[in-house]
Amino acid sequence: MVVPGIDNYQKYTGRKRLVLVLLAILILISSAVALNAGSMDLNLKQVIQAIMGQGSNVSDMVIWRIRLPRILAAIIAGAGLSVAGCVMQNNLRNPLASPSTLGISNAAAFGANLAIIVFGAGTIQSTSTDAVTINNPYLVTLFAFACSILATVVILILAGIRNFSPEAMVLSGVALSSLFSAGTILIQYFAQDFQIAAVVFWTFGDLGRTAWPEVTILAIIIALSFIYFMFRRWDYNALDSGEETAKSLGVNVERLRQGGMLVSCLIAAVAVSFLGIIGFIGLVGPQIMRRIIGGDHRYLIPASALMGSLLLLVSDTLARTMVAPVVLPVGAITSFFGAPLFLYLLIRGYQKK
Repeated sequence: MVVPGIDNYQKYTGRKRLVLVLLAILILISSAVALNAGSMDLNLKQVIQAIMGQGSNVSDMVIWRIRLPRILAAIIAGAGLSVAGCVMQNNLRNPLASPSTLGISNAAAFGANLAIIVFGAGTIQSTSTDAVTINNPYLVTLFAFACSILATVVILILAGIRNFSPEAMVLSGVALSSLFSAGTILIQYFAQDFQIAAVVFWTFGDLGRTAWPEVTILAIIIALSFIYFMFRRWDYNALDSGEETAKSLGVNVERLRQGGMLVSCLIAAVAVSFLGIIGFIGLVGPQIMRRIIGGDHRYLIPASALMGSLLLLVSDTLARTMVAPVVLPVGAITSFFGAPLFLYLLIRGYQKK
């Protein structure tokens, strides 16, 4: 005997699991395409041989040192930024919330400007090729990360002292964003031309600057953050019904919000400091999946992670192949495709209302 309620619930969860499986398959297909895409043509046999450690020296270097770290960085960072956006939108009760909303990206850009211009991490070469380089990328990463964390700590301190509402936290993020932007402009005003060029190069967003150590750090931090978010999934579902409802169910809303924002900003800080500014992934990814599978965070969090991975991986592949051998900034690609898509989703949402 089939109980109607149980049967309907199984169909409800089955559709969501199917979406997760389809997204995972699309990521695998996109990864296979990305491994074969690039300025050096490699057929499927050469790629498989290189992965198995049986390829030539050239194919091994292309796959293991260039393409595979880049693909994994896209998958991991895309998942992290999208999940961070998903949690921020829940915590702040604002569908427009994302890692860039609270000024994390602008804080990282200020830190990069500080390292490149003030502490000399950018330089100019005597050759015509690769004329502008960043000669100390780890210093740039350290400063970008430190400034991102500083912005996070300031917002959380303000929230704790004044018991800020979600709207006030967003506004404080906007204020900090303007403050860091003003600092960036002042630093650039006194900089030399090649230093500004190096800053612009960093700001573009580039997955090619990651190697295995950076990929490992990203993977560890984002994996631990994902586990934390999944552990809190029921609390996020309760918060979706309103603060009073969540409190009546025993959820410590203030602690939940502060913990979620801290971990989300940590993800954004690490990703931006390693990869540069990559926009719209944390904004569009959760919005797409919320419209496909609903607001149940048991499925929305992993679905947002998979969608973010897919979006960033496809964007990076397009950036490498559209005008090959020139590699376009992946941040420009994500913004170029993300902005119209987000406007479409926004208009469609208002039409449904």
